[in-house]
Amino acid sequence: MNRQRTLVLATLLSLAALPALAGSIEVKLTLPQRARLDLQGRKTLAVSPFVVVKQEGAQKIKGRDIDVQKEFDRYLLKVLRRETQLKVIEPGPVDFPTYDLEQLAKQTDFWRALGERTGADLILAGGLDFDIQDRTGYRTEEYVSPFNGRTYLRQVLVEQTGFQYDILMQVYDGKTGALLYTDNFKDFQSFQGENTDPLAGMFENLRSLEDRIVNVFTQKEVEASRILFTQ
Repeated sequence: MNRQRTLVLATLLSLAALPALAGSIEVKLTLPQRARLDLQGRKTLAVSPFVVVKQEGAQKIKGRDIDVQKEFDRYLLKVLRRETQLKVIEPGPVDFPTYDLEQLAKQTDFWRALGERTGADLILAGGLDFDIQDRTGYRTEEYVSPFNGRTYLRQVLVEQTGFQYDILMQVYDGKTGALLYTDNFKDFQSFQGENTDPLAGMFENLRSLEDRIVNVFTQKEVEASRILFTQ
Protein backbone atom coordinates (compact mmCIF):
# COMPACT_ATOMS: atom_id res chain seq x y z
CA MET A 1 0.00 0.00 0.00
CA ASN A 2 2.85 2.43 0.86
CA ARG A 3 4.51 1.66 -2.47
CA GLN A 4 1.27 2.44 -4.33
CA ARG A 5 0.87 5.74 -2.49
CA THR A 6 4.47 6.65 -3.35
CA LEU A 7 3.82 5.97 -7.05
CA VAL A 8 0.66 8.11 -7.02
CA LEU A 9 2.51 10.98 -5.28
CA ALA A 10 5.41 10.75 -7.75
CA THR A 11 2.96 10.92 -10.67
CA LEU A 12 1.29 14.02 -9.27
CA LEU A 13 4.62 15.76 -8.62
CA SER A 14 5.94 14.99 -12.12
CA LEU A 15 2.77 16.33 -13.71
CA ALA A 16 2.86 19.44 -11.56
CA ALA A 17 6.40 20.12 -12.84
CA LEU A 18 5.23 20.30 -16.49
CA PRO A 19 5.06 23.74 -18.16
CA ALA A 20 1.76 25.41 -17.45
CA LEU A 21 -0.33 25.49 -20.61
CA ALA A 22 -3.58 26.34 -18.87
CA GLY A 23 -4.98 27.16 -15.46
CA SER A 24 -5.56 23.51 -14.55
CA ILE A 25 -5.17 19.98 -15.87
CA GLU A 26 -7.22 16.85 -15.19
CA VAL A 27 -5.28 13.77 -14.15
CA LYS A 28 -6.61 10.19 -14.27
CA LEU A 29 -5.34 8.03 -11.43
CA THR A 30 -5.78 4.37 -10.56
CA LEU A 31 -6.19 4.13 -6.81
CA PRO A 32 -6.37 1.02 -4.58
CA GLN A 33 -9.58 0.43 -2.65
CA ARG A 34 -9.18 -1.88 0.32
CA ALA A 35 -11.47 -4.83 0.96
CA ARG A 36 -14.46 -3.88 3.08
CA LEU A 37 -13.89 -6.89 5.35
CA ASP A 38 -10.90 -7.52 7.57
CA LEU A 39 -9.56 -10.75 6.08
CA GLN A 40 -6.52 -11.14 8.33
CA GLY A 41 -6.27 -14.81 9.29
CA ARG A 42 -9.37 -15.70 7.24
CA LYS A 43 -8.77 -17.88 4.21
CA THR A 44 -11.99 -19.86 3.57
CA LEU A 45 -15.46 -18.70 2.56
CA ALA A 46 -18.61 -20.84 2.51
CA VAL A 47 -21.31 -19.51 0.15
CA SER A 48 -24.75 -20.60 1.32
CA PRO A 49 -27.75 -20.48 -1.06
CA PHE A 50 -29.29 -17.02 -1.24
CA VAL A 51 -32.94 -16.67 -0.27
CA VAL A 52 -35.19 -15.44 -3.08
CA VAL A 53 -37.28 -12.77 -1.39
CA LYS A 54 -39.22 -11.84 -4.51
CA GLN A 55 -39.18 -12.78 -8.19
CA GLU A 56 -41.70 -11.01 -10.39
CA GLY A 57 -42.41 -10.92 -14.09
CA ALA A 58 -40.08 -13.69 -15.31
CA GLN A 59 -42.94 -15.90 -16.47
CA LYS A 60 -44.20 -13.11 -18.74
CA ILE A 61 -41.05 -12.98 -20.88
CA LYS A 62 -40.92 -15.60 -23.64
CA GLY A 63 -42.89 -17.91 -21.37
CA ARG A 64 -39.73 -18.65 -19.36
CA ASP A 65 -39.53 -19.37 -15.66
CA ILE A 66 -35.86 -18.85 -14.74
CA ASP A 67 -34.30 -20.15 -11.53
CA VAL A 68 -32.94 -16.90 -10.07
CA GLN A 69 -31.35 -18.56 -7.05
CA LYS A 70 -29.52 -21.22 -9.06
CA GLU A 71 -28.22 -18.78 -11.68
CA PHE A 72 -27.10 -16.24 -9.08
CA ASP A 73 -25.33 -18.81 -6.88
CA ARG A 74 -23.47 -20.23 -9.88
CA TYR A 75 -22.39 -16.77 -11.04
CA LEU A 76 -21.33 -15.72 -7.53
CA LEU A 77 -19.19 -18.82 -6.98
CA LYS A 78 -17.42 -18.33 -10.32
CA VAL A 79 -16.67 -14.65 -9.65
CA LEU A 80 -15.41 -15.18 -6.09
CA ARG A 81 -13.12 -18.02 -7.15
CA ARG A 82 -11.75 -15.96 -10.02
CA GLU A 83 -11.33 -12.60 -8.29
CA THR A 84 -10.39 -13.43 -4.68
CA GLN A 85 -7.68 -15.43 -2.94
CA LEU A 86 -10.16 -17.11 -0.62
CA LYS A 87 -10.89 -20.82 -0.80
CA VAL A 88 -14.59 -20.87 -1.73
CA ILE A 89 -16.64 -23.73 -0.26
CA GLU A 90 -20.07 -24.97 -1.35
CA PRO A 91 -21.90 -26.16 1.79
CA GLY A 92 -24.61 -28.03 -0.10
CA PRO A 93 -28.30 -27.78 0.89
CA VAL A 94 -28.85 -25.57 3.93
CA ASP A 95 -31.91 -25.91 6.17
CA PHE A 96 -32.48 -22.34 7.32
CA PRO A 97 -34.27 -21.91 10.68
CA THR A 98 -36.19 -18.98 9.16
CA TYR A 99 -36.45 -17.21 5.82
CA ASP A 100 -36.85 -13.81 7.44
CA LEU A 101 -33.46 -12.25 6.72
CA GLU A 102 -33.69 -9.85 9.67
CA GLN A 103 -34.33 -12.75 12.05
CA LEU A 104 -31.77 -14.94 10.28
CA ALA A 105 -29.05 -12.42 11.16
CA LYS A 106 -29.72 -13.12 14.85
CA GLN A 107 -29.32 -16.93 14.60
CA THR A 108 -25.70 -17.05 15.79
CA ASP A 109 -25.96 -20.71 16.88
CA PHE A 110 -27.10 -21.70 13.39
CA TRP A 111 -24.23 -19.87 11.65
CA ARG A 112 -21.68 -21.18 14.13
CA ALA A 113 -22.89 -24.75 13.49
CA LEU A 114 -22.67 -24.19 9.72
CA GLY A 115 -19.15 -22.85 10.20
CA GLU A 116 -18.17 -25.97 12.16
CA ARG A 117 -19.68 -28.26 9.50
CA THR A 118 -17.92 -26.55 6.58
CA GLY A 119 -14.73 -25.50 8.38
CA ALA A 120 -15.13 -22.03 6.86
CA ASP A 121 -13.73 -18.87 8.42
CA LEU A 122 -16.47 -16.79 6.77
CA ILE A 123 -20.02 -17.56 5.60
CA LEU A 124 -21.71 -15.55 2.86
CA ALA A 125 -25.51 -15.46 2.78
CA GLY A 126 -28.29 -13.07 1.85
CA GLY A 127 -31.42 -12.44 -0.15
CA LEU A 128 -32.39 -11.74 -3.77
CA ASP A 129 -35.13 -9.59 -5.24
CA PHE A 130 -35.34 -9.86 -9.03
CA ASP A 131 -38.03 -7.95 -10.89
CA ILE A 132 -38.80 -7.87 -14.63
CA GLN A 133 -40.85 -4.84 -15.63
CA ASP A 134 -42.74 -4.01 -18.80
CA ARG A 135 -41.66 -0.41 -19.54
CA THR A 136 -43.47 -0.16 -22.89
CA GLY A 137 -45.05 3.24 -23.44
CA TYR A 138 -45.36 6.26 -25.67
CA ARG A 139 -42.54 8.78 -26.13
CA THR A 140 -42.66 12.21 -27.71
CA GLU A 141 -40.14 12.80 -30.49
CA GLU A 142 -39.54 15.34 -33.24
CA TYR A 143 -40.58 14.49 -36.77
CA VAL A 144 -39.55 16.37 -39.94
CA SER A 145 -42.21 16.22 -42.63
CA PRO A 146 -40.87 15.10 -46.03
CA PHE A 147 -43.58 17.22 -47.69
CA ASN A 148 -42.96 20.68 -46.26
CA GLY A 149 -39.74 20.26 -44.26
CA ARG A 150 -41.41 21.49 -41.07
CA THR A 151 -40.74 19.88 -37.66
CA TYR A 152 -43.62 18.38 -35.69
CA LEU A 153 -43.98 16.43 -32.46
CA ARG A 154 -45.48 12.94 -32.51
CA GLN A 155 -46.10 10.10 -30.08
CA VAL A 156 -44.17 6.90 -30.78
CA LEU A 157 -44.72 3.54 -29.07
CA VAL A 158 -41.44 2.29 -27.56
CA GLU A 159 -41.19 -1.30 -26.35
CA GLN A 160 -38.84 -1.64 -23.36
CA THR A 161 -38.15 -4.23 -20.70
CA GLY A 162 -36.63 -3.31 -17.35
CA PHE A 163 -34.62 -5.62 -15.10
CA GLN A 164 -34.13 -4.71 -11.46
CA TYR A 165 -31.82 -6.59 -9.09
CA ASP A 166 -31.75 -6.00 -5.34
CA ILE A 167 -29.17 -8.07 -3.43
CA LEU A 168 -28.79 -8.14 0.34
CA MET A 169 -25.39 -9.57 1.33
CA GLN A 170 -24.56 -10.81 4.83
CA VAL A 171 -21.18 -12.15 5.97
CA TYR A 172 -20.93 -14.18 9.17
CA ASP A 173 -17.99 -15.28 11.28
CA GLY A 174 -17.71 -19.06 10.88
CA LYS A 175 -16.36 -19.49 14.42
CA THR A 176 -18.71 -17.28 16.44
CA GLY A 177 -21.73 -17.01 14.14
CA ALA A 178 -21.71 -13.23 14.52
CA LEU A 179 -22.78 -10.96 11.66
CA LEU A 180 -19.63 -9.17 10.47
CA TYR A 181 -20.85 -7.24 7.46
CA THR A 182 -24.06 -6.42 5.62
CA ASP A 183 -24.75 -4.35 2.53
CA ASN A 184 -27.37 -3.82 -0.11
CA PHE A 185 -26.59 -3.73 -3.86
CA LYS A 186 -29.13 -2.51 -6.39
CA ASP A 187 -29.07 -2.17 -10.16
CA PHE A 188 -31.59 -1.43 -12.91
CA GLN A 189 -31.09 -2.14 -16.62
CA SER A 190 -33.45 -1.24 -19.45
CA PHE A 191 -33.49 -2.91 -22.88
CA GLN A 192 -35.29 -2.11 -26.11
CA GLY A 193 -37.85 -4.71 -27.07
CA GLU A 194 -40.65 -6.47 -25.26
CA ASN A 195 -39.24 -10.00 -25.46
CA THR A 196 -35.75 -9.49 -24.06
CA ASP A 197 -34.17 -12.66 -22.67
CA PRO A 198 -34.51 -12.45 -18.84
CA LEU A 199 -31.17 -14.22 -18.35
CA ALA A 200 -29.43 -11.57 -20.46
CA GLY A 201 -30.99 -8.84 -18.33
CA MET A 202 -30.13 -10.65 -15.13
CA PHE A 203 -26.45 -11.04 -16.04
CA GLU A 204 -26.23 -7.40 -17.14
CA ASN A 205 -27.38 -6.49 -13.63
CA LEU A 206 -24.77 -8.77 -12.08
CA ARG A 207 -21.92 -7.51 -14.27
CA SER A 208 -22.80 -3.97 -13.25
CA LEU A 209 -22.62 -4.92 -9.55
CA GLU A 210 -19.63 -7.27 -9.79
CA ASP A 211 -16.89 -4.86 -8.68
CA ARG A 212 -18.86 -3.81 -5.60
CA ILE A 213 -19.55 -7.41 -4.60
CA VAL A 214 -15.95 -8.51 -5.09
CA ASN A 215 -14.65 -5.48 -3.17
CA VAL A 216 -16.18 -6.93 0.00
CA PHE A 217 -13.54 -9.69 -0.10
CA THR A 218 -10.58 -8.28 -2.00
CA GLN A 219 -8.77 -5.06 -2.83
CA LYS A 220 -9.91 -3.44 -6.06
CA GLU A 221 -8.46 -0.63 -8.15
CA VAL A 222 -10.71 2.28 -9.05
CA GLU A 223 -10.13 5.09 -11.51
CA ALA A 224 -10.47 8.62 -10.16
CA SER A 225 -10.01 12.09 -11.59
CA ARG A 226 -7.99 14.83 -9.89
CA ILE A 227 -7.59 18.47 -10.91
CA LEU A 228 -4.14 20.04 -10.67
CA PHE A 229 -3.92 23.83 -10.74
CA THR A 230 -0.91 24.99 -12.74
CA GLN A 231 -1.21 28.73 -12.17
